Amino acid sequence: MSDLSRAPRVLVVGGAGYIGSHMVKYLDKKGAEITVLDNLSTGHRDLITAGKFIEGDLGDTELLDSIFEEGNIDVVMHFAASSLVGESVADPLKYYVNNVSRTANLLSAMQHRGIKNFIFSSTAAVYGEPDTLPITETTRTNPTNPYGATKLAVERMLKDCDAGFGLKSICLRYFNACGADESAIIGERHQPETHLIPLVLQVAAGRREHISVFGNDYETKDGTCLRDYIHVNDLAQAHYLAMNELLDGADSSIYNLGNSTGFSVRQVIDQVRLVTNEKINVIDAPRRVGDPAVLVADSAKARQELGWQPQYESLAVMIESAWAWHQRDFSEISENN
Repeated sequence: MSDLSRAPRVLVVGGAGYIGSHMVKYLDKKGAEITVLDNLSTGHRDLITAGKFIEGDLGDTELLDSIFEEGNIDVVMHFAASSLVGESVADPLKYYVNNVSRTANLLSAMQHRGIKNFIFSSTAAVYGEPDTLPITETTRTNPTNPYGATKLAVERMLKDCDAGFGLKSICLRYFNACGADESAIIGERHQPETHLIPLVLQVAAGRREHISVFGNDYETKDGTCLRDYIHVNDLAQAHYLAMNELLDGADSSIYNLGNSTGFSVRQVIDQVRLVTNEKINVIDAPRRVGDPAVLVADSAKARQELGWQPQYESLAVMIESAWAWHQRDFSEISENN
């Protein structure tokens, strides 16, 4: 635990989004004092379950300065990046502005007010197509798209800020976030949706006719891509532990967050069939350019140094929690349309 004599004051940037909203709920359960900053461009106000909400943008430097002046913030958690790989290829400048330039605004405001603790939502996309598996934190970084490149640029910026003025940061490189809080009050709601598990659940719910499987001839057990899935609440736990490390005076560091086990596209689809008891129509499609056969994390460092102990490692549990949320969310969306 942190050595603060009071509850930590945490600014959650992007706290109305999928992972950010689960972080807010987790911090509230732990008794933290929370401020949420989100421009609601992709986030949703109804997903924020606790804390003080400020609608605003990282491009508004006066707003940032006023938040830090009034809030006496101890730690900043940053979840506010643009994160669609395809969009980043088509519109790279949007990603460099939002993910890099606006993060620099945030760090500048922190420097001005002497706030030295920063937790960054990074990504496995910084690795690109790895030379060796499983992927460790020392695996060569070579992003293959602007999304991954901008995340890596922020990691480098954080390293330079540490050397320049003592900003301490922990970068958490996620693999495939999935699932939802067991309450089903919050969950994954993206427009457009690009993640496999919610797309397959949309088929189960009758909101999509089929799921496309891109490539069935990879060198894996069933010929489909293998990916590392991690429950969103396990991500929140890792952030909380990282926050306590920083508040206890830890040095800057980088950690992979995955469950160290790969599940194939076919395994995910089959598990959705079991959980939902629904028919899933599958269409085989050509491989997508740049899709590696296997992406699996080695998360030993986070387990050893942070004491991270994932609680939702079963694929069935991940999908069950997502399905409970999607059933509720689909119902509410239908009623409102």
